[in-house]
This record gives sequence, structure tokens and C-alpha cells, in this order.
Amino acid sequence: MRVRLKGPGGTTTLTLADDATIGDLVDQIAEKSAVPHFDIKYGYPPKPLLLPQDQRTNMLNNLNVKLNNETLIINPKEDAYANTGATSEKQTLQSTSPVKTPLKAKDSAPSVSFSGIDSAGLHQKTKPVALKKKTMAGEVPELPLEEYGATMVMRVMPDDNSCLFRAFSNAALPTGDDLGMPELRALIAGAIQQDPETYTKAVLEQPPDDYCRWIQTEDAWGGFIELGILAKHFDIQICSIDVQTLTIYRFNEQAKTMCILVYSGIHYDTIVQSPSEPPHTRADSPAELDVRIWSSSDEYILNKAVELCRKLKDKHYFTDTGGMAIKCNECGVIVYGEKQAAGHANQTNHYDMAEVPT
Repeated sequence: MRVRLKGPGGTTTLTLADDATIGDLVDQIAEKSAVPHFDIKYGYPPKPLLLPQDQRTNMLNNLNVKLNNETLIINPKEDAYANTGATSEKQTLQSTSPVKTPLKAKDSAPSVSFSGIDSAGLHQKTKPVALKKKTMAGEVPELPLEEYGATMVMRVMPDDNSCLFRAFSNAALPTGDDLGMPELRALIAGAIQQDPETYTKAVLEQPPDDYCRWIQTEDAWGGFIELGILAKHFDIQICSIDVQTLTIYRFNEQAKTMCILVYSGIHYDTIVQSPSEPPHTRADSPAELDVRIWSSSDEYILNKAVELCRKLKDKHYFTDTGGMAIKCNECGVIVYGEKQAAGHANQTNHYDMAEVPT
């Protein structure tokens, strides 16, 4: 049985035997979280998980709640500190909570609220418009990395509404890591819940509970808020390059390592370094051999990544979310830009739309 913990000190995973008891779980939580007295919540919206101390020998498998692969939110008991007078300990626990990074809507890239992706946190609360990413004309461009004996190439992610999470997972998480898309979405929701001072309604552009519920659905696409949380949580700098503008957006800049994602308007892909033979113009090694993480000080790699994105721009591998022409496949009307598309969807409940050439 595997259980993920979200506590004041961050996230960790517990592995419990199939015959583990309530006492085993409670003791491991206390040890891993360094919180002796705590309340537990699970699910969404979070609800209390009651583990009576007088039933420590009862097996977890006998509970009504199935805990395998569940995320448990650990909150120190306020009354425990009040009774012991341990003010300094409480302050220490609070100081170990995730670092707060000010997030403002004006710092965000263009959002695509009608398709679910939203760099500014502006999301549809209803069914997202089914707008597909652009297909690429010809082959994916590749660049020689002579100094590294390799070729730089973009690994294209599936167009499945989880492209940001999948691109990040492909870039930064070890091969075989058991974190799936639902766990990454739950991680985002947990971080927002634990830091209400940063992730306010003004930042998210909707009540935090609604946002957390939304981001955990399969239709929700991530954006800059999610990238910031993932970068902090996994202690890695994420460099997201906007294909249309060739702007580099950096998250968690103080980290020692970095990964590079490609943002093409409504989609994210991953840039990798693939071992190759001279003249290093062809990435033909298995993806398992890719190098996906570099030193944050490696300007050579970052400059090459921008050069690769320039080639993608030349292929028009981006979606101009602000002014593109969008045709509603249900009624035939043509609108322009994300705002008109969102308005049309809200007024008509038509969500099947596609970009059309002008």
C-alpha cells in the first residue's frame, strides 16, 4: 500500500504492508512529517480521516476509506500547541511550509480560457472548448550539439489535456516514477490549499476551492501557476519557451538544475538532448537515452533551445490565441480570438471549435 503525505515540510510517500494497522500509519505519519499531533484530511473537497487511537490494532484494509494511492493532508493540531505552550515549535513548522512565490496575473503569458489552458489562472468552469493543437508541417526540427556529441530535439507530447503535466513529467521525473497525471494534479490542488495567502481568488480568478476542483479534472489544462508549483515542489528550474514570441519564462530560478519545455499557445512539449553520431544532425537514439536535465548555468543549451524554437516558429508551430480565426463546427460561425470563442461557447453551449486559416 502506498500513501502520499502532504504536510508542513513538503510531500513524501509512505509504503505500508498489506496487513498494516491504524497504529502503523499513525506512527509513520508522525515520523515522516515530524508532527507529533495532527489532523488528517483526504479527498477533494478535503474531509477528515478519523483514526481512533483506541483502534490502533485495526487493519487499514478494514476501513471504509481505500487509502492505497490516496493523498493525505497532514495539519498540526492547533490545540496541541496551545496546551503545551510550544509557540516556537509551531513557528518552526510554519516556516518550513512551501516557499511562497508572488504570482500576479500581469506576469502571465496569454491565457486560453476557452480550451482549458490558462497561464494566468483564468479558467472555464464549464466544459472546455475542444480546440486541438496545430500539427507540424514536415518533421520535427533537430539541431546538432557538437560540444555534447548529441542532437537537440523536441519530444512531442500527446494532445490529451494533460500536456503540461506530461511534458514536465517526461522532462524532470525519473524514468519509472509512479507519479501519474492525477497525482500531479492533486499535488497542485494541495499546494494551493496549503498556501491561501499566495493563491487567492484574485490570483486564481475564481474561488480557490473551485480552482482546485477544476485542476483535478481530466479536461483542465495547466499553465504558469502549475509550472511555478511544480518547479518549487521538485526543486528544479523550469524554462518554458514561448514559440510565438521566443520569450523564456523561468520558474524557480534559484534551482541548480533545469528542464526546458516548449509552449506553443495551447500545448506543451519537452526539449531533450539525444546521443548521436557525427555530424549530430539526426536524433535516432531511443528516447530512454535522452538527457532531459541540465545545469541551470548552461547557457549554451538554453540558447540552442531558443534556436530550435525559432525553427518551430518558422513552421508556424504555435497558436495565436489572441487573434486567430476560430470556426464553430456546430453552427459554422467564425469568431476571432479567445475572448470571442469563450463568449460564443457560454452563450450557445457549442464547444467543438477549430482554428481556420485567414
